[in-house]
Amino acid sequence: MKIDKLLLNFLEEDIGKGDITSNILPDINISASIIAREDALIAGADVCKRLFALVDCSADVLIKDGSYASKDDVVMEINGKARSILSAERTALNLMMRMSGIATITRRYIEIAKSVNDKVMISGTRKTAPGLRYLDKKAIEIADGYTHRYSLDEMVLIKDNHLAILGSVRDAVRLAKKYAYGYKIEVEVESLKDAIDAIEEGADMIMLDNLKPDEVYEIVEAIKKKGIRDEIKIEISGGINLTNIRDYAKADIDIISIGSITHSVKAIDLSLEINL
Repeated sequence: MKIDKLLLNFLEEDIGKGDITSNILPDINISASIIAREDALIAGADVCKRLFALVDCSADVLIKDGSYASKDDVVMEINGKARSILSAERTALNLMMRMSGIATITRRYIEIAKSVNDKVMISGTRKTAPGLRYLDKKAIEIADGYTHRYSLDEMVLIKDNHLAILGSVRDAVRLAKKYAYGYKIEVEVESLKDAIDAIEEGADMIMLDNLKPDEVYEIVEAIKKKGIRDEIKIEISGGINLTNIRDYAKADIDIISIGSITHSVKAIDLSLEINL
C-alpha cells in the first residue's frame, strides 16, 4: 500500500536505528489513549490506526475522521507492546495533530462561505509540507473541502510566471490546448480583459488572483452581462482569511482556494496517555 510506505518512512525518520529510550522498558503489553486537549474536527485517525498496526499494535478509533471531538474526549485506544506504542507515539500524534488542524480550519472556512453561497467550494493548494501532500490533502477532503491538484500532471494551471514568458493569455491558452490536449485548463487572471480572453479561447476555469472583493464582483458581473458565465468555472485566491471570506463568498464564484490551511496550519493539541 502507498500509505504503508509513507508511514514506514515517517517511522524510520523518527526511530532511526532504534528507540534506545523505550528499549529500557520491560517487554509487556499495555494500553494507551489518544486524548483531545481542545475541540477539533478529527482527521488522521484511520492513518494512525494503520501506523500502529505497522508496529504490531491494535487501535480502536472512538471518534472517526470527519467527526468532532470535544476537549478531553478519547479519540483512540491503543493496545500492544509498551516499546512499540511509545516508539510510534510521536509520529502518530504529529500526523493526527496536523491533519486535524487542517480539517478543523477547512471546515470553519466552509461553514462561513456556505452561509452566504451554498454552491462555493473551499479548496486547498499545493502549498503543502514536502512529503506530506497526500495526508494534507486527505485532511482537506475529510473536512469536505476540494483538494484541487495533487501534482502538476493533473491539469494545466497557467499562472503569472507562465504568462510573463508567453506574453498573453490568448497565446498561453492556445498553446495549452495544442500541447496538453484533453487536460482541463485554468488561467490565473488579474483583469477583466484577461478573464474574457481566457474564456473566449476556451479555458475551463479562471482564477481571480489577489483581487479585492469589489474587484471580484465587478469582473464576475461583467462576465455575466456578456452571457458567458455558464461557460467557465470561477476560482478566487490570494489574501483570503476568516475575516474577509464572507465578503468574497457573496460573489457568484465556484471555488475559493486558501493556501494558509496547509502552509500555516495550527496543529490541534492531542496527547497519548498510558492507561495505568
